[in-house]
Amino acid sequence: MESNKLAVWHQELDRFRSFKTTFILEGNIHDLHPYPSATREEVQWNLLGFDHYLYKYLVEKGYEIIVFYDHIDGFYNPFAEDQLQEFLHVAAVQEGRISNDGRPSYQATIDRATEMIRQARENRERSVAVILNFASRYISSPDQLSDQERHYYSRLFINSLKPKQVKSATTGQLIYQLLFFITNKVNDIPAWFYLDNPYVKTLHINKPDRSTRMRFIDSQIRFFVASDQFDNDELKKYKDKFVDLTDGFTNIELNGLKVLCKQENIPINRVAEAVSLYKYGIKENPWNEISAEKLKHAEQFITRRVKGQKPAIMQALDIVKRATTGLAGLQHSSSSNKPKGILFFAGPTGTGKTELAKTLAQLLFGDEQACIRFDMSEYQQSHSDQKLLGAPPGYVGYEAGGQLTNKIKEHPFSILLFDEIEKAHPSILDKFLQILEDGRMTDGQGETVYFSESIIIFTSNLGIYVQDEQGNRIPNVTPDLSYQEINGRVLKGIKDYFILELGRPEILNRIGNNFVVFDYIRDDIASQIIESQLNKIKENLMQTKGISIQFDDEAMEFITDKSLQNLENGGRGIGNIIEKYFINPLSRYLFDNEINESCELTVRTIKEENEVVELESEVSKDV
Repeated sequence: MESNKLAVWHQELDRFRSFKTTFILEGNIHDLHPYPSATREEVQWNLLGFDHYLYKYLVEKGYEIIVFYDHIDGFYNPFAEDQLQEFLHVAAVQEGRISNDGRPSYQATIDRATEMIRQARENRERSVAVILNFASRYISSPDQLSDQERHYYSRLFINSLKPKQVKSATTGQLIYQLLFFITNKVNDIPAWFYLDNPYVKTLHINKPDRSTRMRFIDSQIRFFVASDQFDNDELKKYKDKFVDLTDGFTNIELNGLKVLCKQENIPINRVAEAVSLYKYGIKENPWNEISAEKLKHAEQFITRRVKGQKPAIMQALDIVKRATTGLAGLQHSSSSNKPKGILFFAGPTGTGKTELAKTLAQLLFGDEQACIRFDMSEYQQSHSDQKLLGAPPGYVGYEAGGQLTNKIKEHPFSILLFDEIEKAHPSILDKFLQILEDGRMTDGQGETVYFSESIIIFTSNLGIYVQDEQGNRIPNVTPDLSYQEINGRVLKGIKDYFILELGRPEILNRIGNNFVVFDYIRDDIASQIIESQLNKIKENLMQTKGISIQFDDEAMEFITDKSLQNLENGGRGIGNIIEKYFINPLSRYLFDNEINESCELTVRTIKEENEVVELESEVSKDV
């Protein structure tokens, strides 16, 4: 048997068992695990539950008495019931009464159980291994033990410092009496128990790696629909696809995917469809529904809403086209689980960063509500990651889940917009590293959520301002600079922030070359934005009230001049100008003149005196 095919934790257990007496096993403990059995022709791998896996392993290593314990059922051994009675003997239990309500077990409180374990491990006649299941449930908090909880952990701590070796009756080897703690996370065990104990070793149980997943599909391929219809080269391609798409799956989930394929009659060459169905509950992937015709006219569609940002639009469309053609992230070893695309929008305020994200959602999914926005200024505290991803068990708000994880569960096919990312607490950035790299995240409730069907967009105002020597905030870019100069200064500001200020260059590496710098709104573009916003107002009034509005040149020049005087706030600033100099006086004019519907109104002039804006117009009613 090739040892390198064994799980890493199995190899570590082999390595450390000769000088450690206590093992804490954490991680993927509730999964099935492939256990090797040698036959005359080959090694067969059978999926076993964790208890069964440990039992077979310990039997092979020469242990004569193997028992399991949990705080509900007490001591038991479902694989060799006679060993329970033998354990009671070496644990110096006089009465030895075993209940038999489904399976033989011996009830014992945790306090009583730890004393029995101590007695059994001190015997010098029989080799003993005890597995404590659900160890995280024995105490209320690892940091705040009660006197009783501290007592039984101290009992095991002292006992572990007095290791006993016995000669195995089956192998003839000297072996240590062993104790295993099985827990979801090692920090569910009091830290002083394992950090200050030279005889304790923590082993992490990972989810199936690539070779394990390949071994699964190799052994199970005959159960997949239509697998016998492809030649070896085609089958290898589909197996590789299966392995790529199931990164992060447990063995139980791999088996569930196999059952789902058979149940839904999905052949192996359509495994991506099966994975979408398994992860998201839908058979049709919206990314596959995006037509080439739609993308062909995408630039015209976007420029109707986002003005003057052609470099940003083209770069964003490149990401979209990579996603729809399946080429996103192919340079990476685990590309299939990464998000469909990553974009970092930077540049002056009001230049269309948020608008472009919404427009992409409208383009791709037919609804700008598919752009899910998170204002990162709401996540500035150290505990904000719990707000975003969900609080862990036992903490306030655990049942509610996280704001981000809840949204991505409901809308896996979406654009996630993280506005002003630099305002988030640095702990949030650690979570984003995992999302950008692995395309998945485990929420506070222990459920895996996937980001592999979403586009992630960050926006930022980094690089727009810098601090002078006195610590004052001064502009780093201004509208009189060329776009090339603005682009260079903003990118430098972003890199300085992540590398020099935060010391986190790995964040830049995850985003790669997907930084998109927006330009200031220039005069010619401002005129287009003014016209676009006025047209929206006119269309709305016509649809809701039947009021038709026209502008004389003088009124139009007034609004244009006011808008062009302050372009530093971009399109948002233009909107504020139009609100002040047109919407507000128009509302007052319509109200004062009792104009409610069905008329044609021509705006002649707009005047401002003593900060009061008034418009003069001519009205033709019943038009």
